[in-house]
Formats: sequence, C-alpha cells, structure tokens
Amino acid sequence: MPRPAAVTLRGVSKHFAVGAGPGVTALAPIDLDVHPGEFVSLIGPSGCGKSTLLRIIGDLVPATEGQALVNDKPAHQARLDRDYGIVFQDPVLYDWRTVARNISLPLEMLGWDRQRRSTRVAEMLDLVELGGFEGHYPWQLSGGMQQRVSIARALSFSPALLLMDEPFGALDEMTRERLNGELLRIWQQSGSTIVFVTHSITEAVFLSTRVVVMSARPGRVVGIVEVDLTQPRTVDTREDPRFFRLVTEIRERLRRGGAEESQILPEEELLLVEEER
Repeated sequence: MPRPAAVTLRGVSKHFAVGAGPGVTALAPIDLDVHPGEFVSLIGPSGCGKSTLLRIIGDLVPATEGQALVNDKPAHQARLDRDYGIVFQDPVLYDWRTVARNISLPLEMLGWDRQRRSTRVAEMLDLVELGGFEGHYPWQLSGGMQQRVSIARALSFSPALLLMDEPFGALDEMTRERLNGELLRIWQQSGSTIVFVTHSITEAVFLSTRVVVMSARPGRVVGIVEVDLTQPRTVDTREDPRFFRLVTEIRERLRRGGAEESQILPEEELLLVEEER
C-alpha cells in the first residue's frame, strides 16, 4: 500500500483582514503534494505568501479556505502529534541554556528521561558536527553554528517533516553555501521530508528535488520544476551546465508570474496583521 503524502494541500487560500477595509488576499487557492523523502523548495517574490503557506502547513496560521494535511491528518492534529519540526531564519535559541540543553528542550517537553535525552543529544551533535560544543552557550557560537543547533533541536524527536523558513537568509554567502551542503547531508542521513522557503534561486536548485515557483500576491503556483541533478550535490554541482539551465528556467517562470514590487504588501506585515487579530 503506498505511503500517504507528507503534505497535501487542496484549495488552500489565505485572506487577511486589514482594518475596516477589504483586506488582502495573500494566497490564491493552492493544490500541492509533497511526497515522503522529498526536499521541496518554495520560491517567489517578496510578499507572495511563501512563509504564510509554510505556516499554514505548520498550523501556525489558519487557512481561510481549503485543507492542509500532514501525513494524511489535519495540520492541527499533526502539530499535536509532533509530526514536524520548524526552523526559522532566526535560530530562536535560549541564551541561558547550553547547546545541549537547547537541543534537549523538545525531549524534556515530551517527558524523556535524562539518560535517553543525553543519548539523543549526543547523536544530534554528531549529526550537525558540533561535538565538543555541548557546554557552550548560543552567544559563544557563530551564526552558522547557532543555526545548526536550531536544526538539531528540530530533528531531535525524529519528525517526519522539517519546515524551514529561510534558515540561512541572514548568513554571508560562503557560510550559506557551506551550510547548504551540510543540510543536504543531514537530510539524507535523517530521512526526513523537507519543505524549504528561500528567495535564492541557486539555493533552491542546489538543495531541492523539486522547486515550487509562486507568483506575486495573491500567491499561486505558476510552475513546479523537477531538479534532476545527481546526488550527492557537491561544489562541482554549481558548475554543471544543467544547474545553470534549471536556474534560468526558474528565473523565467518567476518573471512570467511576477508583478511590480510596489503592488506587493510585505509578507511580514501580513503576518503581523494576523497576529494582532
């Protein structure tokens, strides 16, 4: 019997109320399936609803219409069942907790005993190559190292799905490219499904098995590009002629689905509107 899709979206749309006005439609109805073991990136212009869509999958923002399923169950139930981990652009680590205790936080909430937590934290530190830093505090680490701690924490309870919202957006280009390679290694070793939001076309092509291209607001899917580059991806992948052809294809799809920047309400403002309601 085939496994259910890791993520199923059917007619998912989002409308934000803005004061007494007509409001803003952030997402047009979207249909999408993400299969187990895939690495799917969402890319589109600023304000197109990429982060909103990710938050709907993660049950952090409700859809106005449509249905979001994770592992064949409603997104809300999947959150209660801890079917996924989430990594944001900001690592969101607790400064007063060591690296080890930041990673172990979800396990403490799940009621794991100390020995089991310690074993799992050691496994996660090895996975993200931070062995020896378990006693350090976040403020003693570089930005890239902090993000690896955030990834380790999100994977600590072995979620089937990892949601990542521009996790490397604030990093310099060299660090970002290095962490791209490390993320692929972690994805392959952990066996998780990843849905990844990015503004970078080259990052999306390098990381993904498929790239979902979204239009300007209201966000809708204007194309899905299969990334058929060989695995594992390496530094040489970025020099492959096929890599450049895929980058060009995605760029053209973005242009066809684009709009003037002045017509786009920044997505951060939309999320603030929702949080204030």
